[in-house]
Amino acid sequence: MPAQTSETTPLSLPQAASTQVGTNSVKSQATNWYKGLQWALLSPLFLGTIPILAKIAYAAGVNVFTVVAFRTIFAASLLWVAVFIFQRKYIHTSSPALASSLFIGAINGIGSIFFYASLTRIDASLGQLINITYLVFVTLFLRLSGQTVSFITLLRTLLAITGIYILTIGGIGSPDWIGVGMMMVGAIMFAIHLVMSQRILYETPAQTMTLYALTAMAIVVTIAWFIFPSDLRLVSVAGWRAIVLMGLVTSISRLTLFLGVKHMGSMQTALLNILEVVVSIVLAIVFLGETMTLTQVLGAVVLLSSVLLVRFERGVPRFVDWWRFFWRLRIPR
Repeated sequence: MPAQTSETTPLSLPQAASTQVGTNSVKSQATNWYKGLQWALLSPLFLGTIPILAKIAYAAGVNVFTVVAFRTIFAASLLWVAVFIFQRKYIHTSSPALASSLFIGAINGIGSIFFYASLTRIDASLGQLINITYLVFVTLFLRLSGQTVSFITLLRTLLAITGIYILTIGGIGSPDWIGVGMMMVGAIMFAIHLVMSQRILYETPAQTMTLYALTAMAIVVTIAWFIFPSDLRLVSVAGWRAIVLMGLVTSISRLTLFLGVKHMGSMQTALLNILEVVVSIVLAIVFLGETMTLTQVLGAVVLLSSVLLVRFERGVPRFVDWWRFFWRLRIPR
């Protein structure tokens, strides 16, 4: 009877190569995930400051269309200068990618008009609480596009919605429903542009998409400004300072947002972006004198718990490529 040994049978060369490729693929996916996590966590830090700067500009007497138009023009110009000087390769792209980026930028531009108009009627902190409902619309749109949503993602969405509800009912005073409605329209527009960007970023660099999306936003809001113009000579130094800071923050926040979507997907980026609510509330309390109740503190804790559960998420979810189907219908053969 032959002696038994504890040695294992070595893998054949094809098997070994396949195992190595699989291991490298898993490592690459994990690296992309954590890279996206870093970018996605930076985005709400910048996005959360925008409503505060807008309120400061309004307090300085700046017209809402002036704020929306010139902060976006400055953001797009800043990005164009930076790309032209340091990374010209991101200027060139395919026609479908260019058209798609311009399209979602235009959608976001329309949404931004409603967003900033609402801030003339409601507090910045309340506005951000309502705006964050885009999370619900992102989940709905992703399901309609055929993307699977994991149990942990649904749990985090439920916690986020609960936190937002607690924050809203815990506020002081009753909201202006016209302002609330405007903010809801802005939230829906933002959700649409976030979901659509996931497909575009599958084949397009985030820098390129940010460049052309911001350009389209600038065009849309500039048209709106020409329809409802204001005398720029009346804008004070404090007003221009707020607008310039908004432009700087907008360019950085959009770039980090799309980098997060590219590596993590729109759902996970949206869930992390709810941190902007906490950032806005804290800044509104510090700089605008707005107040926060104990109930709202509880809501913020629930909201943060949804963000912290991101450590249990893994990988970019799969989805139906309806975008490619759309372009096949559009492009003549």
